Formats: sequence, C-alpha cells, structure tokens
Amino acid sequence: MKRIVILFLLSSFFITSCGPASSAEAASDSSAAYIENKGSDTIVNLALAWAEKYQGDHPEVRISVTGGGSGTGIASLINGTVDIANASRQIKGEEVDEAKSNGIDPLEHIIARDAIAVIVNPENPVNELTLHQISDIYSGKINNWQEVGGEDRPIVRLSRETNSGTHVYFLEVVLRLGSKEDKTLFSTNTLLLPSSEGIIVEVRQNPNAIGYDGLGYVPKDLKTIAIAKEDGGEYVLPSIPTVNDKTYPIARDLYMYTNGKPTGIVKEYLDWIRSSEAQEIVAELGFVPVK
Repeated sequence: MKRIVILFLLSSFFITSCGPASSAEAASDSSAAYIENKGSDTIVNLALAWAEKYQGDHPEVRISVTGGGSGTGIASLINGTVDIANASRQIKGEEVDEAKSNGIDPLEHIIARDAIAVIVNPENPVNELTLHQISDIYSGKINNWQEVGGEDRPIVRLSRETNSGTHVYFLEVVLRLGSKEDKTLFSTNTLLLPSSEGIIVEVRQNPNAIGYDGLGYVPKDLKTIAIAKEDGGEYVLPSIPTVNDKTYPIARDLYMYTNGKPTGIVKEYLDWIRSSEAQEIVAELGFVPVK
C-alpha cells in the first residue's frame, strides 16, 4: 500500500511539473508573429537574408521564406495562403482579376532592382552582343557562335523555366525587344532550367552555352557579356551604377505583393525592408537598392 501511495505521489508530481511547461511553450508558439513569404527564385536569397536579420533583431517574429518562382508566389497570394508574394515581374491583369474574384486585392511594393546578366563560359571569346543579336540567338535565328564573332561552335541556349518571372521578363524585353505586338518565342531547343544555380552550373561546364541570370547570382569565374541596346550603340556591363543611370538595357524592378495595404507585423517588416539597413543587404548581394 505504501508503494502504491508513493508511486501515485511521484506520478502526480511528474504531471504537475510537465504540465505548466508544455502549456507555456504552446502559449509562446501561439503568441509568436508569423509571416509566410513565397515566390521568386531571383529574390529568395535576398528574402532569406532579410528574414534572418529581421528575426535576429525581433525574436518574437517568425518568417518563412520559400522560392518556387514568381508564378508560384502570385498564385499563393491569389489563393490567400501567403502574407507576402515575391515576384521578379509585375502581376498580370488576368492574375489581378482572378485575385479579386477570390476577395484578394494585390498591392505592389518595389523592394529592390536587378540587372539580368547574359553569361557565357570564360573560354568563349565573345565579349559583346547587341539586344537584337541576343534576341536572334534565343529565337533560333542565330545558331552558331561564328555568326556573332566567335568560334565555329553550336550555341547551346539556357533559360529559366516558364514559371519564372525572369523568364517572362527576358521573353518580353529581350526576345520581343519590348514590343507588345511581337509574338517571338524561345527556340524549341532551349534548355529550360528550374533555378538560377542550374544555369550557372551548365554555363560553367559547357563552353558553347549562353544563359541569363540575376546579377547577384553570377559568380566571378563566368564571363558577363557587355550589351548594346541598339546596333552601333555603346556596350555596357551590368552594375549598380549602370542600372541606376539606365545605361544597362536589361534591368527591372523587383516586387513584393500583399493583399491590400499591409497592417501589423507585415507592415512593420515591409517598412524595414525599405530602410537603409535592409537596402544595404540588397547591395551586398549584388542587387540594386531602391534608395
């Protein structure tokens, strides 16, 4: 009988000791502010760096950052499953209509700028191309490097996949040269890759390859092509100064989208993203600050 009483008392003590701790932990989790952030693979490394810094200064905030492409982020915003959607292109009119039919009101926030670099293997002797030549390469009109001053080698075209905002931007601004009436498409033998890193790897391994990527993703061991907007124009390399003075022709804004005007912790986070502290991280990662 004494043993039973002792066991009962020990059991009661264990339950009492563990109960409050578990409750406190649950309360702590439920009281933490949470931001779901998803979308552009171009922005994902920048968004991760921002989240890490912000959470370090605000331990009461949890920020989940995932990629998947601009289309994925915007689709998640339309479905109401994210607080912030990252996009390297502007939201389309049909996406806005779909969002509004779901009770979502997309609001655009410009959070950084980016240059899209055209890259080749260091063994490739070509250093300069015009926008028109790049358009002809990717549309399949030019198929050999010899046609643009290089060696007698076939051109291997690399692109981001169609869900990528970078793919959409490159199609509209480079292949179609900014013309809304132009219906030019990527050559059917263009290799579509799911990530910026995939393009880097392929260009590094293949001396015949040409690819494009956000400037912040381009390593120093690859060659960046200087680009002229027009035939006979000045050839310009991508950089923060050439994006800001608009001499580099393939540059764009980067976006975050929210459902209407943000409030609470989401507003505080977006306000911080536009601060000088956060914009310093933009420059550190090879993007162009908005301030």
